Amino acid sequence: MHKIERMAQMKINDQNPYQGNLLVEHLGPIPSPSTCAKVLTHLPEMPKNIADIPYEARLHWLLKIKDFHLPTSEEFKLLDTIDMMIRKSYSYRAPSEPKTWSLITGTATSFQEPRPPTIAAAVVGHSGVGKTQAIQRALSYYPQLVIHPKFPRIIGHHHQVVWLSVNVPASGKLEHLAANLMTAWDEAVKNAMPEHSDRFTESLLASKLDGMRMFDEWRKVALSHSLGIIHFDEVQNFFHIPTLEKRRQKNKSHTLELSILEDKCLKAILTMTNTCPMAILFSGTPDGINALTKRFSTMQRMSSFGYHHLRRFQNAKDTAFRDVFLPQLLRYQLVQKKLSQSDELAELLIELSGGIKRLLIALWVAAHRVAFARGRDDLALVDFRVAAQTYLSPIAGAVNAINSGRPEQLAKFEDMMNTHDYLDSIWSPHL
Repeated sequence: MHKIERMAQMKINDQNPYQGNLLVEHLGPIPSPSTCAKVLTHLPEMPKNIADIPYEARLHWLLKIKDFHLPTSEEFKLLDTIDMMIRKSYSYRAPSEPKTWSLITGTATSFQEPRPPTIAAAVVGHSGVGKTQAIQRALSYYPQLVIHPKFPRIIGHHHQVVWLSVNVPASGKLEHLAANLMTAWDEAVKNAMPEHSDRFTESLLASKLDGMRMFDEWRKVALSHSLGIIHFDEVQNFFHIPTLEKRRQKNKSHTLELSILEDKCLKAILTMTNTCPMAILFSGTPDGINALTKRFSTMQRMSSFGYHHLRRFQNAKDTAFRDVFLPQLLRYQLVQKKLSQSDELAELLIELSGGIKRLLIALWVAAHRVAFARGRDDLALVDFRVAAQTYLSPIAGAVNAINSGRPEQLAKFEDMMNTHDYLDSIWSPHL
């Protein structure tokens, strides 16, 4: 090879620390900041000829805003974390390495290999701040399924599942979690490889579900098909939520803890974090994440690759709200006479939504419904207040509690319990 060509090849290898790893080749390049912005942002298109569209049709156009997503700076960090986790997990499982196959099969090697370190991260935030959407958008950067026509030590093609996302079941039981994992796996391969989409059908249809056996069966399949990262959402479902009276007492004594619904379910997950080379991402509300990380040793494992707190907009002067979110939201006015950005509008939206993104979007749609009912082609501040008092009235108490910031008010709602966030202090920006 010519000297210049060799130097160019060396430069490429230097830029890619995973060069030659078959499991990483189809993931795409390490995402740049501009790529992250493209992946995480979604601004739905709206019709331009609003005057020609009747009110009832405009409302259905406006529903596209439910998919509206503007990433925060924390979400950029989250995509970086996920990317590092997936690629690093594959660095311990390069198909060309003999140790990879001993790891999958569980057979001993002639030399003692050090166990891969835990690759895990946690995402926390109150319901409605966009945790799941941020994670799903980050995962969408990668193909979920990669089919290799040729693969070392395997005759014929081999399919690699890059990522999987499941909810922790409300029951907190291992058999239900294992069933969720099996169902999600079959769904992941169904479209591209329908002949492999019934891998777990027999186990799922068994007359009696054996949680530990099912979980172990899924884990072995996941390892053999090189699962890069598994995302466990709604981790608060591992725990029993205290009664309202006990939550109130907790805010006086600060001693109340969430209780585990089923030991073997949580133990199976913690064992997997210690023994499996695949990356694990946890997400949930503050009470669930804090309960999950109660022990310092567990806390270190759960956040070994990062901890991301996705927050609500704190007030109308929050720059992420005032300078980024609100200007884009104002583009989605399906009326002829539009509102302009103002301090009064910003303060009203925060007051009526508590700064929760999901509620901001719901309020925006509901205000249009109120405006359309008036029969006038404009949007007024009063429309938002009427919308909050009618369409969004069931959540008024929760919004008032959020705005108050008072522990005794927040304690009325099970997923807003005031807990000290140890991981925030560990991963704070000043460190």
